[in-house]
Amino acid sequence: MGTGRTALVGGIEQHGIAPIPVAEQTSRPRDLFRLCFGGANTFATIVLGTLPIAYGLGFWAALSATAVGVVAGALVLAPMALFGPVTRTNNAVSSGAHFGVVGRCIGSLLSLLTAVTFFAISVWVSGDAIAGAALRLTGSDGGAVLRAAAYGVIAVAVVLVCVHGYRFLLLVNRVAVVLGTVIVLLGAVAFATRFDPAYPGTGDYALDGFWATWVLAALTAMANPVSFGAFLGDWSRYIPASVPRGRLLGAPLLAQLATLLPFGFGIATATLVPDVDDYVAGLTAVAPPWYAAALVVVALVGGLSTGTTALYGTGLDFSSLIPRLNRVRATAVVGIPAVVLVFAGSFALDVVGSINAFATLIVLCTSPWMVVLMTGYCMRRGHYDPDDLQVFNEGRRGGRYWYGRGWNWRALTAWLVAAVLGLLTAHTPVIAGPLRDIAGGPDISLLCALATAALLHPLLVALFPEPAAVYGPDGPKGAFGRRSGEPVTPGRRG
Repeated sequence: MGTGRTALVGGIEQHGIAPIPVAEQTSRPRDLFRLCFGGANTFATIVLGTLPIAYGLGFWAALSATAVGVVAGALVLAPMALFGPVTRTNNAVSSGAHFGVVGRCIGSLLSLLTAVTFFAISVWVSGDAIAGAALRLTGSDGGAVLRAAAYGVIAVAVVLVCVHGYRFLLLVNRVAVVLGTVIVLLGAVAFATRFDPAYPGTGDYALDGFWATWVLAALTAMANPVSFGAFLGDWSRYIPASVPRGRLLGAPLLAQLATLLPFGFGIATATLVPDVDDYVAGLTAVAPPWYAAALVVVALVGGLSTGTTALYGTGLDFSSLIPRLNRVRATAVVGIPAVVLVFAGSFALDVVGSINAFATLIVLCTSPWMVVLMTGYCMRRGHYDPDDLQVFNEGRRGGRYWYGRGWNWRALTAWLVAAVLGLLTAHTPVIAGPLRDIAGGPDISLLCALATAALLHPLLVALFPEPAAVYGPDGPKGAFGRRSGEPVTPGRRG
């Protein structure tokens, strides 16, 4: 592929997890914004926005809970954009600086599971929206044949875009940002006469009481931005390290705040449908015919956008787990089974509901991993050695991030304890941990996972210092750089 901004869609991207050449770091924070917003400005986010209404909340309660959740999630997500420009690789490989060059496989596995899960969800939601629009326009939903055709078109298109690479992915999301926004705004016209902001909700709360359900709605919305955490490095690695940190933080933050548009659309229209649990069919039934046709565009473009932002990272991460596969081959190797999962999960195994529960599990496991990286970034003052991060990928041993046999037990312990505590305190309609009532009803699982990782990781590093070599010339913050006695050997072929 050529260098510079002239090669937006020309040629298949050859770069994998090896550091991006500095000369090819030609993207800007606005490109990161387009990828973050385009990947979330979709029908999948709209459907996520209907859940607070399905939980029994009224319009204003649902909107306030969603706003709090999105803002909180955006603040957690934004720092994950800081690693790529410095390490010039994805966040899973970057995590080797804290988990060890072998321990960073945890991040690769989390990214792989997240990508496949959200790829499947985006294809299912978009395909069902197309079938619902067909029913409104023609009187027939086309049955399984139309749904299968919609799944196939979206899934195959997603795999092809991901194989092509970053530049084509960026182009797709540029289109998705504009089209998705315009069509959602047209929804204000389509449903203006039917919408009543005084909608009180059913009062049949998903959990015991209003506030427990309100917190559940906030955490549901918070999970959406958090789910992007593993992928920001996939895109920010193309941004120069000279870009100010404030602009790097601002791009994903503003992108997630902009998702209040599709979230708000979902909340508002969920008050209009007879059965929120069958939202897609209900929405197309009450929509004017002209807008039902527009929903087909939202479904196609949105499914492509969300699917590509998720699955693109899969190729990178799978190639990092099996270095013999380059990015293109790894994307194809993982993409094909992911497409099979879409069809088998919908038509043969009926796992659509189960995979949504699986998505909750992924978020509870990924969020503390993100926090460990953030606290590590602060302790290291943002200093990383791109070459030593590639030790595992290149079949070497040693280097400043080798720790003990390639694992850093401090980060591993902090992540594992936080993730387990999050699962134990989970209180959702599909996941109920044994400590779910510890706060008197509200689901505090995600907050527990985030807070535990934020406190435990720095504490372990302070009590059991890491090798001084992992810090830059300015040294660590506080007392974190006292020499631990662990050897730091030069990276060597193993």
